[in-house]
Amino acid sequence: MHYLDANASEPLRPEAKAAMSAAFEITGNPSSVHAHGRAARKLIEDAREKIAARFGARGQDTVFTSGGTEADALAIHALGIGRRVLISATEHDAVRSAAPGADVLPVSRDGIVDLDALRAWLAAGPPGLVCVMLANNETGTIQPVEQAAALCRTHGALLHVDAVQAAGRIQVDLTALGCHSLALSAHKMGGPSGVGALVLSPEVSGIIPLIAGGGQERGRRGGTQAVPAIAGFAAVCGAIFDQPQIAALRDRAEAAAVRIGAIVCGGGAPRLANTTSLALPGARADTQVIAMDLAGVAVSAGAACSSGKVQTSHVLTAMGLGALAGETIRVSLPWNVSEAAIEAFETAYSRMAERSRRGLVPAAA
Repeated sequence: MHYLDANASEPLRPEAKAAMSAAFEITGNPSSVHAHGRAARKLIEDAREKIAARFGARGQDTVFTSGGTEADALAIHALGIGRRVLISATEHDAVRSAAPGADVLPVSRDGIVDLDALRAWLAAGPPGLVCVMLANNETGTIQPVEQAAALCRTHGALLHVDAVQAAGRIQVDLTALGCHSLALSAHKMGGPSGVGALVLSPEVSGIIPLIAGGGQERGRRGGTQAVPAIAGFAAVCGAIFDQPQIAALRDRAEAAAVRIGAIVCGGGAPRLANTTSLALPGARADTQVIAMDLAGVAVSAGAACSSGKVQTSHVLTAMGLGALAGETIRVSLPWNVSEAAIEAFETAYSRMAERSRRGLVPAAA
């Protein structure tokens, strides 16, 4: 089997596994005052400082969560109080679900947010909360977050950035971006599942928790911290792709698919080096995923966060791609991708496209 679904979850990096193995030897609760508890607390606080420094923040402004979804929800819950909320049309469902009734910022056919529309929304009312993801999980499109942040600050608005897909693939720095918060998730960086962080600007204070409890995380997120998972998170926070190598392999797979009839969604925008969104006109996305899986290549159709269901992509629909939104698969290369995996993809995709032309792969409904 060849794994090309890294945007769903990266393979665990060896440094994360080693750090977690060592952390499992610590038995104390980090809230306990005895020596065992202090050892666990030291590991957490050392990890917090390392992760914060990596993403341009302070340790005291970094809140550990169960993952990116909770980090997004906490940001919107805490920063959106008393504010209008605007989210981009291609946000992850974690943001969409946390902001029901929010206004929607349109995007171009390549998935780039409309900055003129953002400017008009900011000028039309009192200060708001804006949510723009740094890199899209389906297409890899990288948003002009610095420009959006400048507009937000001009109008007294707050900006939350879902950086879950970007972290570990491009440089991510809260201060450089100019935003007020970042959502992170360890398993998208080659760390363990079940841990993430909300990284806050020093300007943000008075966070009201989503989960109350024993006062952990400075009262911003209740519950005993997952010590081994946090250790694994810190171990990979400095890792970043070999972007030229990954991009070359992505471009090779993409070119092979285009030669046999695929259309690249969002190909005209800056993208993550590891991601391509490929539409095959006339072939249903779910059937493509199954066909590729039977050929030994794991890819996906849209996000992998819908309880295992393959649904028409709201991202591609927002980009105005019509029927292609239901005929598109995502290929996302992991940090340890091999040339053999790309060769297997090229062979499997070619055979699938041929079966589609012969009417053996059903069209989208």
